Amino acid sequence: MVLVVEDERHIADLQSLYLRREGFSVQIESDGNSGLRAVRRLRPVAVILDIGLPGMDGVEVCRALRESGDWTPVLLVTARDSETDRVLGLELGADDYITKPFSPQELMARVKGLLRRSRITGSGGSTRTAGRTRIDVLTRTVMADGEPVELTATEFNLLARLAESPGTVFTREQLLAHVWGYGDYNGRVVDVYVAQLRAKLGDASPIRTHRGVGYSVVPTT
Repeated sequence: MVLVVEDERHIADLQSLYLRREGFSVQIESDGNSGLRAVRRLRPVAVILDIGLPGMDGVEVCRALRESGDWTPVLLVTARDSETDRVLGLELGADDYITKPFSPQELMARVKGLLRRSRITGSGGSTRTAGRTRIDVLTRTVMADGEPVELTATEFNLLARLAESPGTVFTREQLLAHVWGYGDYNGRVVDVYVAQLRAKLGDASPIRTHRGVGYSVVPTT
């Protein structure tokens, strides 16, 4: 079941129509507080969350979910032109975003991408080690200096992809294609997620920046 949290009923109904055509069951909520309660009550596979909600806005809902340890995949929807809202949402743990107006095809691509990334386990063995960070792609767990680290689905997949080939430099475009499944984003999205990973992994972060090119992780020594 996919939860749609949207206060404009005609938009919510359209989203529901597209999702149901793809075989999803759908629950619609029209404000942030009821949306937050619905996530906790219904345990959806994904949440399509409008930023401009009455009462508790979408950014606050995302913050509340992540602070409570709920890592349900979240797709932010925004009609705002400012990049600030989108970046803030990503920094708080949203997995993706889409800007109004959008096509049915784009919406479904984003939702399917969320679900695909939440299921990815990778290849080439179940455990990857990069520097002082250990990644288990089967249990989707990460240990940094022996301590568990909570990551969103997208953060985990980005780290796992980098750690799949230690020492290899990935461009932002390659990471967008491998992790998000499309390359039409501004590279700023990758930068935001890398910053989040570094903040969560702390001194144990194995991620290295190659200015003007992209990112890599250090091989285990």
